[in-house]
Amino acid sequence: MSTEARDTIFIGKKPLMAYVTSTLIQLANIPSVNIKARGLSIGRAVDVAQIIARKTENAGYSIGEIKIGSESLESQDGRTRNVSTIEIEVKRNQA
Repeated sequence: MSTEARDTIFIGKKPLMAYVTSTLIQLANIPSVNIKARGLSIGRAVDVAQIIARKTENAGYSIGEIKIGSESLESQDGRTRNVSTIEIEVKRNQA
């Protein structure tokens, strides 16, 4: 397994603070982290980014670029569905 820091956090169904903690740990090692989510997890991704930006404002983290889009996925019944996606960059401010 690689010891290299990942620069992407994928949001799923874990508790919100698990993603906040994971993102902060990554930001301690690298200058920016991308938070990615799709579908119903988009709101949770926005919450994670807002918690980091607001609660750690004095520590120097801010929200950078935000990308939105959609992906075509095949559902279990064989039909193609479009699922919304979001990617939020959280970065360390330059000192």
